[in-house]
Amino acid sequence: MSAPQEGGFEPATGDGPAVPDASGSRAGEVLTAFEGMLQIRRLTRAEASDPESVPAPWELHRPLRAVALALEAARVPSSAVDASGQRTATGYRVSEGEAPGSVRVEWAGPPGSGAAHDEEEALAGCAGVLRRLGWTALLYRGPRRRRFLEVEPRSSSPAPAASLGDGTGIVRPMREA
Repeated sequence: MSAPQEGGFEPATGDGPAVPDASGSRAGEVLTAFEGMLQIRRLTRAEASDPESVPAPWELHRPLRAVALALEAARVPSSAVDASGQRTATGYRVSEGEAPGSVRVEWAGPPGSGAAHDEEEALAGCAGVLRRLGWTALLYRGPRRRRFLEVEPRSSSPAPAASLGDGTGIVRPMREA
């Protein structure tokens, strides 16, 4: 058994040490954190038809943590680095995205691991997990033709009601004058 973490539970981002075996105490910590996230969604998004599929306000303020938790709870393997910063495991790596409030998800691994070959299928799996949980995940091709996901919360409505001018909140097609 490992000692409890001093700062509380932290989901794997793919930039830390290898995550312990998923069948041990870590699995219980992940499950508890994920169930807590779903409960917060049910309480704060009760007006939604499916509150568990809408990110909670805290997730919008800490999207990297929320995305990492969602992936780890789905048992997607995370990448890892050793003390010298060298990749030691193949899996997801989450980092801040280019746009505010967005997260970048990459499929990373040690040299020769085949991570680049596996990334399209692996990232498609990550995107599926995240979409079910209310995130928009768009696949891009970056430097050296490596793929990555840009993840952000799904828009709750197509357009803000204030821009419609009628106060109903119903989006209607605009007619040209």
